Amino acid sequence: MRTPTITRQARRGTSRKARHFSRPLVQAINESKILGVRAGARSGHRFIGIWAVVVDGRVFARSWTLHPSGWYRTFLEDPLGTIQVGERQIRIRAVRVRADRIRDAVERAYAEKYPTPGSVKYVRGFRAGRRRDTTTEFVPR
Repeated sequence: MRTPTITRQARRGTSRKARHFSRPLVQAINESKILGVRAGARSGHRFIGIWAVVVDGRVFARSWTLHPSGWYRTFLEDPLGTIQVGERQIRIRAVRVRADRIRDAVERAYAEKYPTPGSVKYVRGFRAGRRRDTTTEFVPR
């Protein structure tokens, strides 16, 4: 008879939090053109609309501007925030992405999701080094 393995979390009496959003939520984010985001748990930020993409069931975004009071810079100081999908508000943590493989996949996802002539300027702009460096993953908390 096998002895069950006890995880560290079980020994400490803690549980693992979900590391990914539900499939229906990811699908809704993928189908929407604009995602509402409020950066920082303690900030006075309001929800703003950003472009978000889904890669392998994970949610990513890039910042167009690097304004000191913008969402990206706020997340650098305080990675907790909220996204808004339809009427739902979901608490998230923003995680910087440094892996080139993921950054490349995010660029392809932007090009696929936003193919209109009016979007091309922004899709190309997201490839610029300073914007590429803002690649952020939103994970549930």
